[in-house]
Order: sequence, then C-alpha cells, then structure tokens
Amino acid sequence: MMSASDPKQPVILGYDMVSPLGTDLTSQWERAARGESGVGPLTRFPYDENFPVRIAGQVAGFDAAPYPFLAPREMAHWTSPIYRHAMLVVHRALAASGIEITPGLAPRVGITFSTAVGGLDAVIAADRLMVKDGKSPHPFTNPNSCINMVGGKVSILTGATGPITATITACATGATSMIIGSMFLRQGIADVVICGAVDFPLVEPIVAGFASMNGAYKHKKDQPEEPSAASRPFSANRRGFVVSEGAASVIIATREFADAHGLSYLFEIAGWSMTSDAYHFVAPNPATVTRCVGESLAAAGLKPADVAAVNAHGTSTKIGDSVEYDALSAVFGGTIPPVSANKSQIGHAMGASSGIESVFALEGMRRGMLLPTINYSPDPEIPIDCVPEGARPLAQEFVLKNAFGFGGCNSCILFRRVQ
Repeated sequence: MMSASDPKQPVILGYDMVSPLGTDLTSQWERAARGESGVGPLTRFPYDENFPVRIAGQVAGFDAAPYPFLAPREMAHWTSPIYRHAMLVVHRALAASGIEITPGLAPRVGITFSTAVGGLDAVIAADRLMVKDGKSPHPFTNPNSCINMVGGKVSILTGATGPITATITACATGATSMIIGSMFLRQGIADVVICGAVDFPLVEPIVAGFASMNGAYKHKKDQPEEPSAASRPFSANRRGFVVSEGAASVIIATREFADAHGLSYLFEIAGWSMTSDAYHFVAPNPATVTRCVGESLAAAGLKPADVAAVNAHGTSTKIGDSVEYDALSAVFGGTIPPVSANKSQIGHAMGASSGIESVFALEGMRRGMLLPTINYSPDPEIPIDCVPEGARPLAQEFVLKNAFGFGGCNSCILFRRVQ
C-alpha cells in the first residue's frame, strides 16, 4: 500500500468533462442525479430506413466565445470534433486545479490525454470527396486523423513539454491515461500530468460496424423503444451498448508538488492494475478481468470491505455485464458494494467513457452521493445492487472504477477521498 505520507502519491487536483448530459460539469451532475438520460435520436448524419442504428448519446453544442483558442480562425483546419472538446475540458480542468504551467514548470508536466477512435471522420470525409469530385484530401486530413495528435494539441494549448504518450486501450483509454500518468509521477519524470480521453465516434461506418458485430443496440421495426430506455446495464433485457461521444480531463500531481504549491485536493489514486486477456478480440476473459479487480485492491492495500462503491464498466452487453459481475463476485464474495453504471445514462463514449465515468465517480465522492443505474430490470443471474431506485446518499472513502476494452485491455483504479 502506498503510504499516506508518500511524496509521490498521485493526487487529483481538477477535472472536467462533456457528455450527452451536457457541456458543463454542474448541469451534467444534476441531470445524472435526477436519473435523466442523455440518449436520444441519432442526428449526427442522415441515414435511410435500412440503417441499423437510430439512437445515440450526442454532446450538445457549446458557446466557444469565452475560449479564444477555440475561435473559428484557430480551429479552421481542425475539423474533427475531438480537438475542440479535448481542448475545452483540458483548459477547464487546469483552471479548476489552480496550476499555471509556466516555462519553468512545463518540462515537468506530462500528457497522457488520449483517444481510442481518433479523427477517423476526417479520413472518411476526404475519401468521399475524392470519390465524388476527384479532389485531393485537405492538407490537415492526416493530422486530424493521427491518433496521438490530440495529445499534441493539448501540449500546444497548455505549453506542457514533459513526457507524452497516447494510452490507447480501446474503451479503457480514459482510465489507462490516469494509470500511466500515475506511473509518470511515481517514476519521478513528471510532477503534474494532464490525463483524460476524448471520442466522437458517431460516424456512419463506425456506428454501423458496431451494429454488425452485435455490440451496439440495434433498431427493431416491430419493437420500437424510447431512446432513453435503450441502455440498460446488468438488466435481464439488455441488448447492447448505445454509441455516444464525449470527453473528460483529470489533472493529477504528486502529493509533494501539491503541498509545496499550496494546491488543495480531495482525492488520491490509491491503487491500480492493468491486465491483458490473451483470450478473444472482443469477449472478456473472466480470469484476467477478475485479476485486474483484485490486483487494484491489493495495490491500494485494501480489503474488499473497505470499498464503498463500484463505478462499473457496465456496457449493457450480455457477456460483458455477466463477466464483470462474476469478477466482482469472485473478489467481493457475497458482499459486492453498490454498483453504479453510468452508461445507462450517457451511453458508451468509447475511450472517453472511463474518463467521464471517473469524473462522475469523483463528484459522487465529493457530494456523498451514488448515481443510479437507470432502466434496470433485475437479472436473476446477476443479483446486484446497482442503485436502481435513484441517486443514493452514501459517504465514500474508497471507490473502485472498472474499465475493460476491446482486445482484452483491462484497467481498474481505486480512488480515495482524503478529506
């Protein structure tokens, strides 16, 4: 267990996010606490009656006027929405942290802010233009699609010149960014790290591709449903994830740095684990998922009874939810803590999802409140307390965050409230 006086202990100084529930932190929390859903009709692109998906979790527009770095002239070439939303949440998270990245500090500020899907929309748009009109791609097509460019833009925005890497682990990318950032701090190669993730995957072939592989919730003409009821993790009638979009940023630093600079913090990253399934390209491996959960507790020096709540991966797929439950059962026995599945309200924002959900978990710890899992219908094979009745008051010192990605990439984090 990391000592409470360990100077390299990672602490959380600030965070921010955008999600289908809104574009400012307070309104997103308030809507989530009321049990609202951000899932609605898919409007990002036109489609015909044969398109398999009709719903999505979409991020609303926001007023960019207060942010000069997002002015039309500045963003003219950066057409993929991942860039403006990444820069927005990083800017606001840094403001919340109280850190000013001066030239002297810049070499000690690392970046693990990443994306899983990236700016593929730019490549698809360029391909269609070539086919239709025979025009060459825009010079910024490849930079827009470059998977690590979002971290590069964060570096340019903030002036951070410390170690930088793209922590691409599919749906676990946001959580992995915090783990790798914590490693930077523990290794002494950074004092501060800008973590987080962004994904805006609502592009025709990506959405349809998830449907064709039986991952995404598909429209049934003879069984119409309200979009808000479609995402239902751990429920008996779950039918796949709802594709969504969003971004989140979490600023971490060593305890030593925070204390030396008079920066306040409520949370630390108490422990973590990453495992690889070596099993299947999408189906999770129960053994390595269970090990990831157990190792994260061990790294924090915790007993299962110490964990107040779990923020689940909870995608609303048959096998994924079942394996996550089995892993929790194996680690916690018959006393699994309450489990919140935020994807019931925001859908699945791919790599950004675990970043957004981590922010929801941290806000819940700060406010002493667990968010609900909405649309819940009990599954007798998954006897779990997933807070179905609505937001629940609960003091939380330790919260486990699970994140599991395609390709067998597992990341689990233990957050601790220290004040």
